[in-house]
Amino acid sequence: MSAVEKSVPVALPEIGQPFGGGFFSGVTVEHGQRYANITSGGEHELVGEWGEYGVKIDGADSFTDSRANTEAMAASGSELAQKVLTLDIGGFTDWAIPARDVQELQYRHFKPTSRENYAWNRDGDNPNSLPAGLLYTEESPARTQVAGFAEGEPEAFQPRYYWSSSQRSASYAFNMVFVAGTQGYGGKDNELRVRPVRRSLID
Repeated sequence: MSAVEKSVPVALPEIGQPFGGGFFSGVTVEHGQRYANITSGGEHELVGEWGEYGVKIDGADSFTDSRANTEAMAASGSELAQKVLTLDIGGFTDWAIPARDVQELQYRHFKPTSRENYAWNRDGDNPNSLPAGLLYTEESPARTQVAGFAEGEPEAFQPRYYWSSSQRSASYAFNMVFVAGTQGYGGKDNELRVRPVRRSLID
C-alpha cells in the first residue's frame, strides 16, 4: 500500500456526498482490495492532450489504478498529467486522471443530461466496480439525481469528451463522452477534458 492509499476505517457516504476532498463516486476492486473513489468538483477540470501520438507509455494501461497511469503519463512528458499531479484540493495531493473503470463510475452516477444513452459495444461493462457495472441501455443510467451534478449545476460534467488515463495503444487512449455514455478511444493528441479523481483503500 503506497503512502497516498491509506485505509478509510469509516462508513462510506452516499454517492455524490462530500468525501475526501471531493465527492464519493463509487467503489472499485483491484487485486482483491476495495477502493473508495472520489471525484473532484467541477472547478478543478482541466483540458489538454493525453500525450504524444504514436508513443507507447509503459505503466499506463490499468483500468483501475488512476494514479499509476497518471504518474507514467507525467514521466513520459504529458503536460496534462503533470498538471493533475500538482493539484492540492482539500488538502489532498494524490489526484489523478481517472482510469477507464473509475471514469465509468463518474458517468454511471453523475450523468448530466436526460439524453438517451447510445448503448453500443461494451458501454457500461465494468467488472472492476462494486457492484459490477452492466451494459448500459438507452434509459439506464438516467440523468443523475445527485444534487449539484445535473446539467447547468456547479458540479456537472460538460456534455463533451473526457480523457481517461488508460492507454489503448501507442496512438490511442480510452475516453468517454458525457452525453450518451459512449466509451471509446481517441488519438492522444486530441484536447479533451479531465475531471480529476483520487482514491482511498477501504478496510
